[in-house]
Amino acid sequence: MNKVTLFSISGLLLLAAAASQLSTAQTKAKGGSDAQIERGRYIVESVAMCERCHTPRDPNGNALRSKWLEGGPTQLQPTYTADDWAKIEPRIAGSPPGTDEEFITLLTTGITRFHKPPKPPMPQFHMTREDAQAVLAYLKSIR
Repeated sequence: MNKVTLFSISGLLLLAAAASQLSTAQTKAKGGSDAQIERGRYIVESVAMCERCHTPRDPNGNALRSKWLEGGPTQLQPTYTADDWAKIEPRIAGSPPGTDEEFITLLTTGITRFHKPPKPPMPQFHMTREDAQAVLAYLKSIR
């Protein structure tokens, strides 16, 4: 291996290491460790399945990944008339509605920042504080 090739490979390795450190610093600046964000991702995507309501759909009903958790018109409709049914689902990617503490209270007690249960179809979650913090960390890590 000649010196130019060796120098190029060394430079690429240094750039990769710097990018990895920057990504970790950005993640922590957004409010969570990598493990906490992954835990939140699992809860949001595999347990609570938040995208069903909070992600717009294409005409075939497929979630638009480019608008992941950006909210929009309620996708689910009640089987009977329900006056209190939500019409719009809020954006939760980046910065969920309300303060961080209000959002954690919603997820741990099932009570909104307006001191009422959320409008259907939003379920009343009763997560542990750690799970709620992980969900918040994941949502803040998006965009």
